[in-house]
Amino acid sequence: MKILITGASGFVGRALCAHLRDRHELVVVSRDPERARQALALERSLALPATPAQWAAALEGCDAVVNLAGESIAAGRWTEARKRAIRDSRIEITRGIVGGITAAARPPRVLVSASAVGYYGPRGGEPIDESAPAGDDFLAQVCVDWEREAQAAESQGVRVARLRIGIVLGEGGGALERMVTPFKLFAGGPIGSGEQWMSWIHRDDLVRLIELALGDARVGGAVNGTAPDPRTMRDFARTLGQVLSRPSWAPVPAFVLRLALGEMADMLLTGQRVLPGAATRLGFSFEYPTLDRALRQALGLG
Repeated sequence: MKILITGASGFVGRALCAHLRDRHELVVVSRDPERARQALALERSLALPATPAQWAAALEGCDAVVNLAGESIAAGRWTEARKRAIRDSRIEITRGIVGGITAAARPPRVLVSASAVGYYGPRGGEPIDESAPAGDDFLAQVCVDWEREAQAAESQGVRVARLRIGIVLGEGGGALERMVTPFKLFAGGPIGSGEQWMSWIHRDDLVRLIELALGDARVGGAVNGTAPDPRTMRDFARTLGQVLSRPSWAPVPAFVLRLALGEMADMLLTGQRVLPGAATRLGFSFEYPTLDRALRQALGLG
């Protein structure tokens, strides 16, 4: 299978390329193609296309597309400029891909396009699956618009899987790398009330779920990229402390987080209890179904 990948140099993209490159032909598009080629150990990569014709040329002969591109939502305080970058980076690249699909002589058969559990907005402790409606906060509306752009490829006969991804746990980066530091300094603990739910997935399971979506014609529409063991922030912090043999006693008050991060703090102080309904119905087997097991592997502790 020939697969075009955006966002390949990110935390998930690197692992996906490593998993697929020995069995599939990969076409990576990047703003810095030479750096991406070297980092991902690929024979070549392409400059990020700017027009439908350029996207169509990049898609030539491709059987599938995996779209993981987008500015990090956790890279800085959410100024108005930052919020535009978060939204526009996702919308513009997805729109470009679909424009290329429309212009292609032979479009790919499947588009696996990232979204996020932020689609559902703050939901308290209500267990939700893919049938739940969208929220109305900033991140939810970004996800709604992002998914709408991807769905437009369906008019070209392309199967579209919209992968709503939770917190991704894995070695060498991601959210876990930032969480671990205070625990190692014996100053770890929950954020805010600790009652907000955290829906997570191990990176290896997410990569396998993407692979399933690429090859299984049953996979389409919304798919929650989360493990079947969501936890409250308090439980998550307690389990992380146990895995690291550190206490979990130093909560970060909500007002401190709001002073430091502004609107971005809402992402950390609210959450969703998201269950992998579609993956379960498809018979997907999680290698890391429980938080303890996922954390131990991601931290190199067995």
